[in-house]
Amino acid sequence: MSLLRQSARLLAKVPYFLHTCFLFTKSDMKTTVVPVSSLAAASAPLSDISRLVHIVFWVWLHVLQFDVSNQTMDPDEDEMNKRDRPLPAKRITLQQALFFRWLLVPICWAYSALYSIETLYASMALVALTVIYDELGAHRMHWAIRNLVNALGFCAFETGATLVAAGRDPTTLDGVALWSIAASTGIFFTTIHSQDFKDVDGDRAIGRQTIPIVFGALSRFTVIVPLLLWSVGLSVVWGLDIATCATFVVLGLFVGAQYVVGKSVHEYQVAFYWYNLWLSAAHSLPAYYRIYYA
Repeated sequence: MSLLRQSARLLAKVPYFLHTCFLFTKSDMKTTVVPVSSLAAASAPLSDISRLVHIVFWVWLHVLQFDVSNQTMDPDEDEMNKRDRPLPAKRITLQQALFFRWLLVPICWAYSALYSIETLYASMALVALTVIYDELGAHRMHWAIRNLVNALGFCAFETGATLVAAGRDPTTLDGVALWSIAASTGIFFTTIHSQDFKDVDGDRAIGRQTIPIVFGALSRFTVIVPLLLWSVGLSVVWGLDIATCATFVVLGLFVGAQYVVGKSVHEYQVAFYWYNLWLSAAHSLPAYYRIYYA
């Protein structure tokens, strides 16, 4: 009977645990899970629709690994900016989160190895970049270093997810997949700071030197210019027709304009939502190329 009670108590904690995991990753569902999954699905391409479940779970698991690590670095910052996260909400202690952070590493590696050794390499690269960004302090360094490590991290994300998407042969990437991952890495390196505008107060409080803090009012133009260039460049690379090209370029200009005219935290939050919509659209363009040219 006591064993049954213990089992019942354990099962009762499962929903709480799963909800805690979701809260760790909640803010990155739109910024990482959706864009990376859309790129993988468009670039691989999908061997069948059921692979979407594999892609999304692989990406989410690795996002969880990164987010638990990242949120144990500066819990005081989340007390000011993001109080619904598990640590400031007191759903989990810092010691428990640190234990969970390192437990997730072998879990990610073991799960990735089920697909291929190449997928495992992508997972290992992502874990290494997480350590560089969080534990080794790249997130507090010069904005160029932060952007570079972020971009390389997304490159590892997208490589692993695209290999998972391939299904029949999760060991190699063709030219379309390689070009799409390379372009995405460049996009993240030149525009990832779009997420920093809404966090200026918290970043300034902990001494983090982000582009919006370093360049002030001029930083507003550091989003619209690269978005315009990438919109035009990707339209050419993927051979978009006139109507699709115009729609994509106008979307990029619209998103960039939100950063130029934005003034409040709320306005930059809305701008960042639009940025992620543009990013997901950019990540879906390899599918256009495969449909009409490949």
